[in-house]
Formats: sequence, structure tokens, C-alpha cells
Amino acid sequence: MTKQPIAEPDYDRLLRVNLQDVFNQRNARLRAEAVARLYIDNPLMFEPGTIVEGRAAIANVAGQLLDRFGPDFAFVPDGAALGHHGMATLRWHAGTPENPAMVHGFDTAEIVDGRIARLWVLLGMPDG
Repeated sequence: MTKQPIAEPDYDRLLRVNLQDVFNQRNARLRAEAVARLYIDNPLMFEPGTIVEGRAAIANVAGQLLDRFGPDFAFVPDGAALGHHGMATLRWHAGTPENPAMVHGFDTAEIVDGRIARLWVLLGMPDG
């Protein structure tokens, strides 16, 4: 049996663009455009305690996070995303310049046809 190479999307680029253009984007119109570009038509996002359904709801949640934590709050990737066979993970931290690691976590995504179908947001608090 011959193993066939699998064409894989650029998982690192996809998850980094998601972090920057969706979760760090303060302009609601640009954020919605990014979600439309990066996510399938009917995506799901799993957060601790809730499931978010649809592009508009995901864009709204991202905007609410930015509003809640202030104008200097940002998500920063930690290293490259890892992925294969339609599953990818990117580690990140988020905070302000005064407190750059208020929270850390992982985004783990199911990728279908090069777009995010389901996103699991796994959160942790900084050590110490």
C-alpha cells in the first residue's frame, strides 16, 4: 500500500490570522469581514461554559472581549500553530502592556476546506 501525501492548509497562518484579524480587530466591520473569510458558513466556537453559533455571534464575542478589557488588551501567539489532518492548535497569551499575560490559552480548530469549522478556546490563568 502506497501512502498518499495529504495537501494540508497553512495551519499556522490560518490560526494567526484568526487571532489578529478577528480577536484583535477593534473595527466591527473589518472583524466581520475576517470571520466571513476565515470561517465556514455555520461555525461553532466552544468556550468554557458556552457554545457560540454562527459567524455574527463569533464576531460579537470577540468585540465584547476587546471592549471589556480595554484599548490596550491584545492576544499574542506563542510559537507556531501545530496541525495535521484538519485539526490545529495555536498557543497564545493575552493582556495589556502593563500585564501582558493576564490569561493564556490554546485555540484548537477543526479545519474544513481551509476554513475554521469549529474552534475550541481553552483558557488558563498565569502561573504564580
